[in-house]
Amino acid sequence: MMNNSNFRKRWYFIFLFPLMFFILAGVVMFLWNAILPDVAKVGEIDYWQSAGLLLLCRILFGGFGFGKHSQHHHEAHERMKSKWSEMSDEEKLKFRENWRARCERKS
Repeated sequence: MMNNSNFRKRWYFIFLFPLMFFILAGVVMFLWNAILPDVAKVGEIDYWQSAGLLLLCRILFGGFGFGKHSQHHHEAHERMKSKWSEMSDEEKLKFRENWRARCERKS
């Protein structure tokens, strides 16, 4: 039998997730139509195009910033922060130099 806590979590997900999606689609439409036609010379979009754009971004880039992926990202960030605080100044300098060398464009 399902306990009360799991039932509430499922209920919230069933009703709040679609509600948040529809609100976000409206926000995307508003921001697109307020900014991009003047800046990038693109046409305005309607509500359903903004919802499709939101889904496309979800597919291409993953996550809306919540759930297990977000928790994993937070844990990884905390591990890196902990490692960084334990490094000596020389190790930090060497780490920065290595990343700078990796990020430089090779001509």
